[in-house]
Amino acid sequence: MNYLQQPQLIEQHSFEIISEIIAVEHPAYRFNDATEEAIIKRVIHTTADFEWLDILWFSPDVIAQLTNSLQRGCTLYTDTTMALSGINKTLLAEFGCSCRCYISDPRVVAHAKEQGVTRSMAAVDLALEEQGEKIFVFGNAPTALFRLLEKGAQPAAVIGVPVGFVGAEESKEALVESGLPAIAARGRKGGSNVAAAIVNALLYRLREAQ
Repeated sequence: MNYLQQPQLIEQHSFEIISEIIAVEHPAYRFNDATEEAIIKRVIHTTADFEWLDILWFSPDVIAQLTNSLQRGCTLYTDTTMALSGINKTLLAEFGCSCRCYISDPRVVAHAKEQGVTRSMAAVDLALEEQGEKIFVFGNAPTALFRLLEKGAQPAAVIGVPVGFVGAEESKEALVESGLPAIAARGRKGGSNVAAAIVNALLYRLREAQ
């Protein structure tokens, strides 16, 4: 059998196919800038779903905020270990950044039990107690996003793409309306893989700019 086996060539060809499909099936579509294009195409690459052209929402200042925060060496907080695992931490470390997920932290488990809330909510509470510039990356837990918003927190930016049927769409609409620098997935779609893909797209763009 004859098929591509080199990872870089497979990825390159995948993005070529994505660009061709957009040109043919969505000829009027225009990206606002190169970084937004890189993010949306990487999410499509991750999901094989072209609906992301229409449902991924960007606040006016979010790309600049995310870029500046990553360059300053911020801390990313994820709502799942899956999102944490999917983020390129080697590249993240090159910019002096770190990534944390407290969902299984004993302090979070105890706090969630005591307060009668989800561990995702308790993880947000713990993250907010820490010092430093923060980016929150949510791909799974609407309750984490709701918690962040009800606390009136002012992180550097939020990537809010929880997936699901209970509270997912509503939490992301609340994020859109919050005024925070944010990337959000309108509707039910999302996921930890999408959240990680967004972060990685930003990191790859920063690496290319060096």
